[in-house]
Amino acid sequence: MPPVVTLLDILAILAALVAAWLWHAAGRRPVRRIARGEALDSADINRLVIAINRSAILNRRAALATAVSAACVGLRFVASLAA
Repeated sequence: MPPVVTLLDILAILAALVAAWLWHAAGRRPVRRIARGEALDSADINRLVIAINRSAILNRRAALATAVSAACVGLRFVASLAA
């Protein structure tokens, strides 16, 4: 197997593993539940916003890693056709 195809296989596997880890990290920390009678203060709202933003950042990174993995698989397919 040509070294380019092997390298693309390794990159696709690594990118898929990074995406899986990022999505796991996005769902790892639960957001604190608020009781019905509890009053929301600015610290509570700030914690909620930070948790949502961190989750969104990790999800965007995971989606990018998945796209890189898909691109590596596509390039590997093209390289195997060309060889």
